[in-house]
Amino acid sequence: MSSILAQNHAIRSSQQVLSGTSDKIGTIQRRSSHRVKNTSHHFLLPARVYCISSSSSSSNSATITTKPPPVTEPLTYDPLTPITKTETSTTTTTSSTRSVLNDPSLKSTWAHRAWMTSGCTTVLISLARSATGAIDSHSWAGPLIAGCIGYVLSDLASGIYHWGIDNYGSAKTPVFGSQIDAFQGHHKWPWTITRREFANNLHALARAVTFTVLPIDLLCNDATTLAFAGVFSGCIMFSQQFHSWAHGTKSKLPSTVLALQDAGILVSRSQHGAHHRPPYNNNYCIVSGLWNEYLDRTKVFELLEMIFFFKFGVRPRSWSEPNSEWTEETETKSIPVSH
Repeated sequence: MSSILAQNHAIRSSQQVLSGTSDKIGTIQRRSSHRVKNTSHHFLLPARVYCISSSSSSSNSATITTKPPPVTEPLTYDPLTPITKTETSTTTTTSSTRSVLNDPSLKSTWAHRAWMTSGCTTVLISLARSATGAIDSHSWAGPLIAGCIGYVLSDLASGIYHWGIDNYGSAKTPVFGSQIDAFQGHHKWPWTITRREFANNLHALARAVTFTVLPIDLLCNDATTLAFAGVFSGCIMFSQQFHSWAHGTKSKLPSTVLALQDAGILVSRSQHGAHHRPPYNNNYCIVSGLWNEYLDRTKVFELLEMIFFFKFGVRPRSWSEPNSEWTEETETKSIPVSH
């Protein structure tokens, strides 16, 4: 009889231990369920729960035990540290910013700097020889007027050239292929122009100025002609820098540049911004923007597009619906993440 009572006592003790363990497990499950309901944008791994239950009896009684746990700590809840979407986004943005700042294609090389030096020297020779001729002839009116005309016409020339490479040709077009590819890609990633270093941005135009204006400097002695050539070529060469400033933020631009933009001497940010909005067929001029309103109002470029279409059967890009190759991407979205 005593052995039966001892066995019953052992069984009741084991049941109490298992009952208490079940209550603790149920409490943890309810807490885990409550945390999952109140957690947003978290990734959770399953918890690990360990239970210890044992009973002992005298040497004359039966013993009931459960499987021993792998650790000695009873009832442990071990969740994984959650990873939020905000943390992932911050990491991606930081890596993306680092990637674009270190992009070697936006850096200036010694070849770029050499062409910039050559182009600037060519322009300065034109202006210096024009000033010398005006002093010798005691006539400043002709060179000054020629310089003003060169400034006005450079804006028109920049618009015509910009319209042409925006709408026609491709990267495979002879001679102008790289410029066409750069300008057409500029619509997809317009912010990259503000990341380019000075010589990197202007060296192609500086090279063109060197080859076209230097012969004029060497062969021409007329002060008026030299003044026109110097101002016109200088504005064309620096038009890409004016273009870059038109994409800059007001807080980061020099006060002198802001004043020139507000005065209409350089193309403004708001005026050029209209060029990067649908239908992408206006405000092509990027020196001063002086011609933009007139050209858009009289639909000069639309008339030229019709002539090209009926004469050569070529459709401009502006006639097509904007696609993924034309529409702008934001900076964070388009920069690949560096690993």
